[in-house]
Order: sequence, then C-alpha cells, then structure tokens
Amino acid sequence: MPRQGAIIAVLAIAGMSTSFMFTLVVPIQSELPELLNASREDTAWVVTSTLLAAAVMTPISGRLGDMYGKRRVVLILVGLLVLGSVIAALSPGIVWLIIGRTLQGAVTGVVPLGISILRDVLHESRVNSAIALISATLGVGGALGLPLSALITERADWHLVFWLAAALGVTVFVLVAAIVPESVLRTAGKYDYVGTAGLAIGLIGILLAVSRGNEWGWGAPLTLACGAGGLVVLLLWAWYELRTDEPLLDLRVAARRPVLLTNIASIAMGFALFASNVSYPQILALPVEAGGFGLSLVAASLVVMPAGIVMMIVSPFSGHLASTIGPKLLLAMGAIALMAAYGFTLLWATEVWQLLVANLLIGVGIGFGYAAMPMLIMRSVPQSETGASNGLNALFRSLGTSIAAAVVGAVLATYSVDIDGIPVPTPMGFNLSFWLGLAAALIALVVTLFIPRHRAASEQHPSLPD
Repeated sequence: MPRQGAIIAVLAIAGMSTSFMFTLVVPIQSELPELLNASREDTAWVVTSTLLAAAVMTPISGRLGDMYGKRRVVLILVGLLVLGSVIAALSPGIVWLIIGRTLQGAVTGVVPLGISILRDVLHESRVNSAIALISATLGVGGALGLPLSALITERADWHLVFWLAAALGVTVFVLVAAIVPESVLRTAGKYDYVGTAGLAIGLIGILLAVSRGNEWGWGAPLTLACGAGGLVVLLLWAWYELRTDEPLLDLRVAARRPVLLTNIASIAMGFALFASNVSYPQILALPVEAGGFGLSLVAASLVVMPAGIVMMIVSPFSGHLASTIGPKLLLAMGAIALMAAYGFTLLWATEVWQLLVANLLIGVGIGFGYAAMPMLIMRSVPQSETGASNGLNALFRSLGTSIAAAVVGAVLATYSVDIDGIPVPTPMGFNLSFWLGLAAALIALVVTLFIPRHRAASEQHPSLPD
C-alpha cells in the first residue's frame, strides 16, 4: 500500500480541485451576458447549474461509493469534471457552457468520499487530522482559486480557466488511480433508483426556489411551485425511504440526535462561510465613492485568500485538538471564531487590514468547524454508512451555501444605489449581510451545544434512535 501521507495528500488535492470549481466564473460573472450574448437571467444558470448538480450528486455518490467502491466512484466523478471542463472550454454559447458547468458540479462528491476512504484505509492515530485536512479543502480551494481565476480572466481569454480545470482534473485522476487504494468495505444490496429520483427532484425544486427566488420574485407562482413541490416530493421520498428494505439513505441513522444536530449546524456553518464569500470580495472591489475600497478583483481576492491558507494550516492541528477535547467542542470553537469575525467587521471595517483580520478569523472558524463535522458524523454511524452519511452532511453544507448566496444576494440587491447606471450595494446592505453571517454562526453554536456526548455506533443498532 502507498504511504499514508501520500494518500492524504492526493485526496487533499482532489478536495481543493472540487471547491475551485465554484470560484472559476466569479471574476467574469457580471460580464457573462455580454460574453455569451445572453440575458442576465439565462447566464445565472452558469452558477445555479453547478450548485444543483453538487447538491444532488453528493449524497448519491456517497451511497454509490459504499456499494460499489469509493475509489471507483471518485474516479468517475473526476472524469465528469474533466469532461465538463472540456465542454465548457469549447462552448460556443451558453447552452454548452451550462452543460459543462453541471458536469463540473458533480465532482463535489469527491470530498465526502475521500473522508470515508481515510476512515477505511488509515491508521486510527492519523484519521482525525487527515479528515480535518480533507474537510477544510471545501473552503481552501475556493479561497486560493479565486485570485488565480481572477488573474487569468484579466490577462487572457476566459475559456482558459476551463482548460486549467481540465488539466487539474486529469492530474487528480492520475494521482488517485496511482496512489489511492480501493476500500474493501462494501455495502451489499440493490441500488435504490426510486429513492435517487425522489431525492434529486425534491432537492432541485427547493434549491431552484432558493437560488432563483430573488430574480423570479419570492412570491411568484414559479418560485412557490418549485419550493412547495420540492418539499412535498422530499416528504414522499422520506416516507418511501423509511419503508423500503434497501434505501438510498438510512433515515433512521440520519435521525439519530448527534447526526441530525450536526447536519443542522452544517447548514448554519455553510451559510456563515458563503456569506463571507459573497460580501467581503464585493465590498473590497466596490468603488470608493460607493463606500467600498476600490480594489481590483485580483487585489480583493488576495485579501480574501489568507482565509484559505489559515484553513490549511489549522486543519492538521484541528485533528489533534479534536482527539483531545472532542469534535463537539471543536465545532463550538469554530462557530465562536466566525462570530468574532463578523462582530469585528461590524465594529471595524474602515481599513483593508481590518477585513484581512476578519478573513483570518473566518479561516480559523471554518478550519475548526468543517474539521469537526465529519468526525461527529462518523462517530455516530456504522462504518458501512460512512459514504452516504458524509454525503448527506456535505449536502446540508451545500444547502447552507445556496441559501446564503440567495439571501445575501437579495439583501445586497435590495440595498443598492445606481452609480453611472449600474446598481451597487450600499454600506447598509453589507452591514445587514454581516449581521446575517453573525446570526448563522450563533445558530451553529447553539445547535452544537445540544449535540450529545459521543456514543460509538457499534454500541447501538442504527435503526434505534439515540
């Protein structure tokens, strides 16, 4: 077997490559209507399609990994990333670009699968620190990738970022195939295709309502139909999953108190993270006359980037700390650090260095919080359910980020003024966004305090409530 350090390094690179996909189009998002000769509502699908694919594929790929081999499914997802990147790079218009971005979004399932692989193949003494590192890559890749994509789109043709993504995907595919061993742990049974379809339809309906409600109108019939329809489908899906012998997701495991509360905290943590990703770069790049700092997108990205570096630095430390104080307290510390970041910004946000300090605190909070969540999950589920359970946890994080993108985007759009015919957010809009981030972190802290002390999954049958 390859050295365990090499396995960890390869899975960390794979994790960073998945989160990088979400920042690829950020530098050109406002220019897409002109670049693609399409309406702003149509170009919004370039982002929305990636979020939908990530949310749907993450829990599904976790179950597929449990049944057919986690390494095999990782390779398939990375292959979809390469295919989607090539399609996007060659896209002559918006339709093929959306198709490519959808395929790119599917690769998000690599992170929970990687976490499950670590539990299967690593020595027990290295599992916590390795899981902390892989989990934190969800924030690291985005923070480090944003300035790179901004630099490329400023200096070269925007299609080049997708060729870069394709090259990154090929590199990851080769490394995983050569170094990561296949786990011998498999879950027997038949795959739940009905459950897969129900989960996909329900999630797409709800996420469409959340992500497009600001443009369609929150009270518009289409928004209400998507949201209510998605909720009804998910309720029917849950009824079916509880009654089928071989469900896509064992909801009795997901309903156990430690798992359920951790997933609820994950929504709040995901919201707190993405609220910072939406608000801080914008206020840094906003013109001075509008209350911003007037930085270029590359410069603004460099101010945000240290958050990712901090996540990477604190992740191994988080694993050792969790072994000492427990993942519950580590998650609480992460929530407190996020509260400190937003509180600091609300008090002091007149200099660039102050926003840099806030982003460093964001990095500490996400580094601790994202490290703790999969540990809490895996200490509460049977080993045969790790892929699906981690996939579900990643889904809840994605739900938090999607809600943050919609809500913070709506707030900044509502509190805006026209400058040279272009609507730009006001300081009031940014302050409200920071308050929302603070509230989300507070919710994560309160929920965390109610997570019970760990009891090993083997001590209790998964079908019984905790």
